[in-house]
Amino acid sequence: MKDLLLIAAFALAGAVSAGLLGAAALRLVRHRSVAVSLTVVAAVTVTAMLAGTLAVAQAMFLSPHDLYVVTTVVAMASVVSLLTALLLGRWVVARSRALTAAARDFGADGDFLAPVGVSTAELADLSRELAATSARLAESRARERALESSRRELVAWISHDLRTPLAGLRAMSEALEDGVVPDPARYHRRILAEVDRLNVMVGDLFELSRIHAGALTLVPSRMSVYDLVDEALAGADPLARAHGVRLVGGRVDQAPLEVDGKEMTRALANLLVNAIRHTPADGTVAVDAARRDDHVVVSVTDGCGGIPPEDLSRVFDTGWRGTRARTPPAGAGLGLAIVRGIVEAHAGRAEVHNVKGGCRFDVTLPVPAG
Repeated sequence: MKDLLLIAAFALAGAVSAGLLGAAALRLVRHRSVAVSLTVVAAVTVTAMLAGTLAVAQAMFLSPHDLYVVTTVVAMASVVSLLTALLLGRWVVARSRALTAAARDFGADGDFLAPVGVSTAELADLSRELAATSARLAESRARERALESSRRELVAWISHDLRTPLAGLRAMSEALEDGVVPDPARYHRRILAEVDRLNVMVGDLFELSRIHAGALTLVPSRMSVYDLVDEALAGADPLARAHGVRLVGGRVDQAPLEVDGKEMTRALANLLVNAIRHTPADGTVAVDAARRDDHVVVSVTDGCGGIPPEDLSRVFDTGWRGTRARTPPAGAGLGLAIVRGIVEAHAGRAEVHNVKGGCRFDVTLPVPAG
C-alpha cells in the first residue's frame, strides 16, 4: 500500500507540473485559433502522462531498456494524440469559417443559408439561431417595406385631401371678397364645414403621431363596458341616421374595465363611423360586448360586403382605405390605425374578420383584477 501511494504521488507530481505548463500555454494562445488550443490540450494530456510515467519509472529504478520501451510507447501515443487534435481542430476551424461566411452574407441584408455538412452540436445550435434570426429580420424588413409604402400613400392622400378643401376655401373666400355671392350665409356655412373637416383631419394626424411616438398619455379609470358602448352608440347615432343605417346595440355583458374613457370612446367611435360609412343605406351596424374569462371583447359588425382576404392584414395600417370591395371614405385612412394604437396602449388587441354580408371588428380588452 505504501508503494502504491508513493507511485501515485510521483505520477501526480509529474502530471501537475505538465498541467501548470499547459495552463500557461493555453493562456498565451487564448486569442488564437481553436485548432491551436486543441493541440495544446492534447500536448498537455500526453506530457502529463509522459511526466507521470517517467517519474514513476525513475522512482522504481527501471532498467534502461524498460525505460526506453516505456518512453517509446508513450511517444507513439503522443504522436497519435497530437495528429488527432490537429485534424479535429482543422475540421472545427473549417466549419467555423463556413458559418462565419454564411453569417457575413446574412449581415449584408441577405437571407441566412446554413453551411452544408455535419457540424458540432454548438455550431449547429448557433446555425439554427442565426436561421431563426434571419427569418425574423425578413419579416421585419417586409413589415418595414409595407409601412414605408403606407407612409408614402398617406402623404399622397393627405396632400390630396388637404388640397381639395383648401382650394374650395380659397375660391369661396375670393367670391365673398369680390361680392359676387348671392347667398353669403350659405358660403359661410360651407366654409365652416370645410374648416371642421380640416380640423378633424389635423386632430387625427396629431393623435396618430402621439401614438407612433409613444407619447399617448392615458388616464385610466374604472368604468363599465355597458357605459362605454352606450356612449359610443349615442355619439354615432346622428351619423347613422344621416346615412340611413340602423344602429343596433346587441348583447352587452356587464363587466368592469380600467381604461381611459375619452380615448377608448374615440376608438369605438372610429369603428362605428367606419362601419356606418361602408354600410349601404337600410343596412345594419351592430355592437355587442361579451366577457370571455379575463377579457372583454367589444364587436362592431357592419354590412360592407367583406374585405378581400389578402387585405385583412393591412386594415389597421396607416393610410389604408380599402380596395374595390370598399368605397374609399372621405377621411385619410387614419381612423383604424388610431383604433389599433389606442387599444394596444390599453394592453389589448384589435382584429377584423369577414362575416356573412360584411365584417366584424373585435376589440379585446383585459378585465382588471379584483
